[in-house]
Amino acid sequence: MEKTSPSARQAYGPAFAPASGHAPLRAILWMLAMTLCFALVNVIVHHLGTGLPAAQASFIRYAWGILFMAPVLVRIGRRGYAPKIWALFGLRGAFNAAGVVLWFYAMARIPIADVTAIGYLNPIVVTLGGALLLGEGLAWRRIMAIVVALLGALIILRPGLREITPGHWSQLAAAVMFGGSYLLAKRLTGLAAPTEIVGMLTLVVALCLAPLAMAQWQPVSGTQVGLLGLVAVLATSAHYAMTRAFAAAPVSATQPVVFLQLVWAALAGWFVFGEAIDPYVLLGGGIIVLSVSYMAWREARLRRRVTPLSGATKQI
Repeated sequence: MEKTSPSARQAYGPAFAPASGHAPLRAILWMLAMTLCFALVNVIVHHLGTGLPAAQASFIRYAWGILFMAPVLVRIGRRGYAPKIWALFGLRGAFNAAGVVLWFYAMARIPIADVTAIGYLNPIVVTLGGALLLGEGLAWRRIMAIVVALLGALIILRPGLREITPGHWSQLAAAVMFGGSYLLAKRLTGLAAPTEIVGMLTLVVALCLAPLAMAQWQPVSGTQVGLLGLVAVLATSAHYAMTRAFAAAPVSATQPVVFLQLVWAALAGWFVFGEAIDPYVLLGGGIIVLSVSYMAWREARLRRRVTPLSGATKQI
């Protein structure tokens, strides 16, 4: 049986406590809402395409986020956090800013389904990071689940059988950056309120992106600004729905629903953008989701608190 070190439990904090509710149907409906919100986010960003540099589009999205989080930011300004906490806020924001730019770059250049399927690797990155950096164990079952997920990624990318474009590499790098951001978020749990962690993420990411955006700023239309504002609203709604789902039922009951996000992405790519449905992408994404779902089920059986959640690491 895998063991969890006290330091790992402290680092992850109460965010991974077992769900207090037992309403799986309600949880599934909330997760369904989450997948639809993220699917709409993907459609909007894919529609915007390369009309704006990735850093500029990301900055505008987070500038909207600052408006939404203004009350929280005012409250944070009155607190006297220790320098260590401010450093964690800054480091997490830097990781997330890199991930967001890479994600926007990928979404504008490769099919929506490819971006979504590769994004399922985020929890695998978190699992490896937790083992290497937080002292969590990696028993053979977890190792096998990771290997299976990586095989799913190879099925998606099919190196040697099709061209792996800069967009694919960008999304792989985004998965690593988002994984790092999520690990830092778990380190912050217990040191700051959840709303303040989100508020500081929004502020720091915007500050990190500002110089990159200004260096390559292009004229922006009202429609583009409005659509990126809608992205901010939908992404926030998705995270809220996910939180409600995890409060309603154990993670193991909701994890498989995440696969629907790939289904919506494939259908949107086909109907809206004329992108062919790639069965290998669906297969590879499904394998990754099954692998992560297995880890969630094992964690539930072992009553552990550190399961990385598919979808929970999506920080757009």
